[in-house]
Amino acid sequence: MRLTTLFLAILLAVASALPAYAGPASVKPAKLSEREQKDVTRIEAYLNALKSVSANFLQVGDSGALRHGHIDIQRPGKMRVVYDAPDKDFIIADGTFLNMWDGELEQQTSVPIGSGIADFILRDKVALSGDVVITRFAYYPAKIEVSLIAPKEPEEGELTLVFEDKPLLLRQWRVVDTQGHTTGVNLEDAHEGVSFPNGNFSFVSPNLGKTRHNGGK
Repeated sequence: MRLTTLFLAILLAVASALPAYAGPASVKPAKLSEREQKDVTRIEAYLNALKSVSANFLQVGDSGALRHGHIDIQRPGKMRVVYDAPDKDFIIADGTFLNMWDGELEQQTSVPIGSGIADFILRDKVALSGDVVITRFAYYPAKIEVSLIAPKEPEEGELTLVFEDKPLLLRQWRVVDTQGHTTGVNLEDAHEGVSFPNGNFSFVSPNLGKTRHNGGK
């Protein structure tokens, strides 16, 4: 489903039409060192302090397809994603529902915001434990990567968060769906702690008023 793939690329939506992983038994938690445990605590503190962020983004598929756009996040539960023209797709999470607009089909899909990896970054309290499991923790020069899976909802795939370090900043996330396809979202020109105008996270259908305008029936 194209709308599912659209949100999957941004925040790892449920891809229910795709074949699932083998199940919870296939999820192997990473064995974390004392240093890694301390950095997990540091990452949790950073994400919980990150109440809002506004950034441009570059979305990269494993086929090489590129999409540009802008994303606003206000925790908990709110997000606005708009793709650059001529793409007319957009996504609004209003705190209760995730509303997705398919510009090609001119259709809206709305689903309740859940509690799995799909809305991990939007949670009120972010924890890298509980209903998610760390499957990989890796250090790179000036960078930390953390991969997560929800054992009870393995069909959601794997989410990898990529942080710039010293200071700690969220710079990218990658999604591996249940078919093994990878999509990365790179944040560009990100600003944290921003305020958004009223209505920024309210969904308004582009079709609103079209019937009346075209004949008033």
